[in-house]
Amino acid sequence: MINTLPQVALGGAIGASLRYVTNVAAMRAFGPGFPMATMLVNVLGSFAMGVLVVVLAQKGGTRFAPFLMTGILGGFTTFSAFSLDALTLWERGQVGLAAAYVLGSVALSLAAIVAGVWVTRGIFA
Repeated sequence: MINTLPQVALGGAIGASLRYVTNVAAMRAFGPGFPMATMLVNVLGSFAMGVLVVVLAQKGGTRFAPFLMTGILGGFTTFSAFSLDALTLWERGQVGLAAAYVLGSVALSLAAIVAGVWVTRGIFA
C-alpha cells in the first residue's frame, strides 16, 4: 500500500486535470444548456476502463491498475468504476444483482444529493 498510494494520488491528479480540461472544452463547444461534459467523461471513462481491463489482463499489466484505473480514471470519472462493477456482476451471471446495483446506485445517489441539499439549505437558511 505504501508504494501504491502515491501511484493512485498521481493518477488522480492527472485524471482530475483531464476532467477539468474536458469540462472547459465541452462548455466552450456546447454551452451550458446540457451537462455534456459530464456525459462525455462518463462515456469516455467507461470506454477507457473497458480497454484497460482487457489490455492489462492480457498483457500482465495489472500492477498498473492502481495508477491507471483507480487513479487516472477515478479522477476523471467514477462512473467508469461503476460501469465496470455492473459489467462484472452481469458477466458473472448475476443479472438481477447487476440491475439492483445500477438502479440502487442511481436512485440512492439522487436521493442522497436531494437530502444533502435539503439538510444544508436548512442549516444555512
